[in-house]
Amino acid sequence: MKDSFFLLVFGTDSGGMILTCAVMVVILVSCPDDIWTLPAPSRVFVDSVNMKHILRWRPPRTACNTTVLFSVQYQGEFELLLKNDSWMDAFDCQQIPSAHCDLTFEMGSDSDYDMRVRAQCGSEISDWKKLGSPFNRRNTQLTVPEMTVKTAGDTLQVLMKEFPLSAAVSVTVWKKDEQQKSVYSVTAEQPTLLIEALQEGTVYCVTAQLMLHSGGRSNSTRPHCVLVTGPEAAAWRTPTTVTVTVIVMLGLLFAVFWSVVHCRLGSCKNFFKKEEQPQAIGLVSDRPNLHSRRNIRKPECC
Repeated sequence: MKDSFFLLVFGTDSGGMILTCAVMVVILVSCPDDIWTLPAPSRVFVDSVNMKHILRWRPPRTACNTTVLFSVQYQGEFELLLKNDSWMDAFDCQQIPSAHCDLTFEMGSDSDYDMRVRAQCGSEISDWKKLGSPFNRRNTQLTVPEMTVKTAGDTLQVLMKEFPLSAAVSVTVWKKDEQQKSVYSVTAEQPTLLIEALQEGTVYCVTAQLMLHSGGRSNSTRPHCVLVTGPEAAAWRTPTTVTVTVIVMLGLLFAVFWSVVHCRLGSCKNFFKKEEQPQAIGLVSDRPNLHSRRNIRKPECC
């Protein structure tokens, strides 16, 4: 049986053996490289929202006895044109177990960037897998900014939540039912906007929009309208007054309690000791009455 199978595969002459070897070589060459080497990651793409750029990929399907590690490189126009088509290692993304890498710091300009990632299983290293097309941070997705609008007397306070340093927020303010609008710019360094001396008893509306210096814009928030009540109804005065009053009262009570506990009997008498009257007051009564002396007649001489 074995002899018949051998003759069927390799033939009975040298020509048959040569033909069989040639067929096997063709089969080996046509096989995918992934059969013999570690497959590369797949589905490499950039998830960019509000100027935060995350490179993501799908790990390869392979039977690895250890944890599969990944390394990331990037290439900008500077590396491509001035550094002879070199690639830079992403500092925080070398031999990492996770399937994502934060490249926000590396994407420092509005130029095109290419990125690639490879897998490693023990001593086996896969080929590099690149992005389908270069990435530019100007294509980041901008979300509607989050804001809080408050009033304090005749002042309107607009507080913006965290947003990118390379962006600004355009705040539009207007009186309700009026067409005239005022536009203000809020930066990440000063995320609070104060608009003072507004008209008392008037409703003001506010919208905000995230803007990139390169020209990108997000959608605007829905109008947020508030009533300005006036300076006499400032919201901060009542709690501040109550707080100061409570602190002063507690301080007075503490001082009285400390005096009662720590004051000795002899020491306390010194505080309440009655001062004696000056002696000059008592001496007035001891002096002879001058008027009575004047009224005494001297005896007349005979």
